[in-house]
Amino acid sequence: MGLLYTKMKIFHFKEKLDSLSEESNQISPPLHVRIKPTNICNHDCWYCAYRADNLQLGQDMNVLDSIPRIKMLEIVEDLAAMGVRAVTFSGGGDPFCYPHLLETVERLRDSKIRFAALTNGSRLYSSIAEFFAHHATWLRISMDGWDNASYAAYRNCPDDEFSRVLANMETFKKIGGKCYLGVGIVVDIRNFNHIYDLIRKLQGIGVDSVKVSPCIVSNSGAENNAYHDPICSTVKEQIAKAMAEYGGQEFEINDSYHKQLETFSKTYHWCPYLQISPVIGADLNVYTCHDKAYNIKDGLLGSISDKRFKEFWSVNRSKFYGIDPAVICNHHCVADSSNLRIIEYLSADKNHLDFV
Repeated sequence: MGLLYTKMKIFHFKEKLDSLSEESNQISPPLHVRIKPTNICNHDCWYCAYRADNLQLGQDMNVLDSIPRIKMLEIVEDLAAMGVRAVTFSGGGDPFCYPHLLETVERLRDSKIRFAALTNGSRLYSSIAEFFAHHATWLRISMDGWDNASYAAYRNCPDDEFSRVLANMETFKKIGGKCYLGVGIVVDIRNFNHIYDLIRKLQGIGVDSVKVSPCIVSNSGAENNAYHDPICSTVKEQIAKAMAEYGGQEFEINDSYHKQLETFSKTYHWCPYLQISPVIGADLNVYTCHDKAYNIKDGLLGSISDKRFKEFWSVNRSKFYGIDPAVICNHHCVADSSNLRIIEYLSADKNHLDFV
């Protein structure tokens, strides 16, 4: 299997890359759209960035918002007509709490758009699990607790939820199909001593990969570093031990547990990635990315509540260049390294390209 988390995927889409700059005369469709179908969630994680009062992400989110069924089917129809290649369902809330998810992914399957989802895994059963197992490209389940008691404390969920989610994953893998099942472990000061044991448990039930990431506790990089500094070396040791014992082609361990930058400042003044992978929120607003979702002041590209997505995307090209990351994106940003690569690519002197 090739690299799943590489930042170089975009360079396989040269036409899209060449259409991004303001000097281009093209407005090409996004390659990948993230849809947040509902803001309702049956878990209440303490670190959830969409519900934390001290983080900019999610500051304008209404927890009751949900995309109406007819509008969702219209969105899928537009994405297919535009040639969008992939859709990821995420939160906001948990996508598996969305009552029309099965019908939505059935339409995506029929359109040939590839789809995936992020979920807490508590509703990964019955017909929706069967469909994802056979037709989704990947599914990633978020975890934090290491047993029933700790999991319930993290998420304010039923006492036996941890065991239920593990059983859902094990059953999901036994269904067969092609869906790649991953788990994202979110590390904080309570679970940092349990990372190795949790990875071992997940490998034992048959998941395909584990991604280990730090919880984000502040808009400040320095404050995130201060939070993780006391536990960083222990976490790294456990990840390394798990990689040595269990890592390989059949079970991937992705170490995304890194110290944040001292500042989250950006040196560039436009964001290529908002044209590559925008977000449609449950409020029917289109946002630049999932690090700016439900931030109307700084992350809003516009609304599709009264228009179709394909119409919204094709008019008013200036909306793609009104976001200045150096001014408003001084916080965690998953697209930052990709943006830097793309801007460097587009900035290459055309007269010197042959001198590789």
